[in-house]
Amino acid sequence: MNSNTTKRWLVVVIAIVAWFAVILQGYLMFLNTKNPPGETLLRFFSYYTILTNILVAVYCTVLLIRPGGRTGTFFLRPGPATAVAVYITIVGLVYNLVLRQLWNPGGWQWLVDELLHVGVPLLFILYWLIAVPKSGLRYKGISAWLIYPAVYAVCIFLRGAQSGFYPYPFVDVVSLGYQRALLNSIVLAGGFLLMSAAFIALGRLLSGGGR
Repeated sequence: MNSNTTKRWLVVVIAIVAWFAVILQGYLMFLNTKNPPGETLLRFFSYYTILTNILVAVYCTVLLIRPGGRTGTFFLRPGPATAVAVYITIVGLVYNLVLRQLWNPGGWQWLVDELLHVGVPLLFILYWLIAVPKSGLRYKGISAWLIYPAVYAVCIFLRGAQSGFYPYPFVDVVSLGYQRALLNSIVLAGGFLLMSAAFIALGRLLSGGGR
C-alpha cells in the first residue's frame, strides 16, 4: 500500500468515525431528553464538540468526493487543514482535562464520548502529521483561525441569555455570573492561541521552515 492510498484510507476512516459518532450522539440526545424537538436540536448544535466533529466529517467527506473542487482545494491548503487540527485538538484537551471527571457515561454514550473526544481528535492529528503539507504555515494566519471559536462564543452567550442554557459549565452564566464566564472564555481563547502557535511551530519544524 503506497503513501497516497494510506492517506486516503485514513481520511475514509476519519469520515466514517466522525459521522457515526455525531449521528449516534444526536440519536441518543433525542432519545433521552424531555425537551421539545426544536429545543433539543438547538442544544445539540450548541456544543462545540458536535460542531467541530461535523467540521472534521465534512472536511474528510469533501476530500473523498471532490478533492479537486474549490472547497477541496481550499481544505488541502496548510492553513485551513491546520486550523481544523487545532479545533479538534481543543475538543480532546478540554474534555479530557476539564470535563471528563464531571460524569461517568456508560453503554453507547460512553462509546460516543470516546469517539468524539478521543478517537476523532487523535485520528485527525495523525492525518495532519502524515498528510498535510506544512511549508506554507505562517503565524500571521492565526487571527483568521480564531474567528470560528470567537463566533461560537458569541452565539452561545446570546443563546444562553435568551434560553438560560449554556452547553458547558465553565461558561454557565447562571451558575458563575458573566464576569467569571467571560474570564473563562478569555482563558480558553488563550488556549486556542497557544495551540495554534504550537501547531505552526511543529509544522514549520517538520517542513524545515523553522530552521
